[in-house]
Amino acid sequence: MLAINAVRRAPAILRGAAPLSTWSAVPAGPPDPILGITEAFKADKDSRRINLGVGAYRDEDGKPYVLNAVKKAEEKITAAKLDKEYLPITGLSGFTSNAAKLAYGADSVPRNQNAIAVTQTISGTGALRIGGTFLARHYPHSKTIYVPTPTWGNHIPLFKDSGLEVKFYRYFDKKTVGLDFEGLKEDLQNAPEGAIVLLHACAHNPTGVDPTQSQWKDISDIVAEKKLFPFFDMAYQGFASGSTDRDAFAVRYFVSQGHQIALSQSFAKNMGLYGERVGAFSLTTASEEERKRVDSQLKIIVRPMYSNPPLHGAHIANTILSDPELYQEWEGEVKGMADRIINMRERLYQLLSNDFRTPGEWSHVKSQIGMFSFTGLNKEQCKVLAEKAHIYMTMDGRISMAGLNGRNIEYFAKSVDAAVRGDL
Repeated sequence: MLAINAVRRAPAILRGAAPLSTWSAVPAGPPDPILGITEAFKADKDSRRINLGVGAYRDEDGKPYVLNAVKKAEEKITAAKLDKEYLPITGLSGFTSNAAKLAYGADSVPRNQNAIAVTQTISGTGALRIGGTFLARHYPHSKTIYVPTPTWGNHIPLFKDSGLEVKFYRYFDKKTVGLDFEGLKEDLQNAPEGAIVLLHACAHNPTGVDPTQSQWKDISDIVAEKKLFPFFDMAYQGFASGSTDRDAFAVRYFVSQGHQIALSQSFAKNMGLYGERVGAFSLTTASEEERKRVDSQLKIIVRPMYSNPPLHGAHIANTILSDPELYQEWEGEVKGMADRIINMRERLYQLLSNDFRTPGEWSHVKSQIGMFSFTGLNKEQCKVLAEKAHIYMTMDGRISMAGLNGRNIEYFAKSVDAAVRGDL
């Protein structure tokens, strides 16, 4: 009798045919193009394999690099025996103050007037998402953001998920493998008055093509004329040219010209704090009172999203930024990383143009800046390089220059030469 009752009491799901899963209609999403490259690279056991897809610095031995300034900062943090209490919603105050100083400069009028609203974020991605959400809620003139073609792939879904409509302005000229400055200007001049425009402050990702200082001034004039709102993404300050001041030119110039701006900062690349996820989002305001109101709304965005940011990475960055000796050592290391990449550009240009006399014009390799280079290679050439030469990059021909070193650059150049000639 007990056995019969047990059967009667068994849930319907066990007595009948198995129903469809609650998640049976969930479609498979497309694979991430960068992660897919890394997986293919890991599966390839050829000793000549090269991964040029990853957007992280590698040293001359192809290994991840931990800066000496970071190691010393961590030693100081350990010796201080700090607690693990929650940070405030907007993060470590010393870090946010120093991050603003690094970006805007010591003599920035908004900073000195306490008119910059700034919050610590989960790296640059978090800064962009918080910024996008703030603009979608509070920017009164437009819910449309114009981004360059091409741009970092995550910009588009990130801003869409923030509640903004994403449109595009011309940026890269495939024919010259350089900046389409006339197209850029025309598209910004034709944008609706008051629209938001995303600008890469330096080391444009993915092309490595930046406006000159003179061109930045022209862009500033158009933004002012059209009353556009500039949102700068500065993920590579110091990492592009080797100078934190030079790489911040566009941000500081726009502020000096009276623009109110939004700014996303990341410390992943320039401090090698990839996994620590250290970033900042800031807005320039008209007064300290206005800054306080903006700050209150940033807290309202952050609180239900992740409550407060991580502690350890902020302590590392702040220790470096606030210690004169560590700061000087860090700037030297940043310059060393930038110089190594610049040297790889020069060497690659020499190999393709002079040594192998590869068909085409390759001066863009050394004129581009920062971690990435748009090589001009087409999809079929990229595919054959992966299949035959074990060289992995995105199918648009973008490579991470940090993946090249003295051991593999000649093999890479020789393989590119063969792919271009159709001999691979």
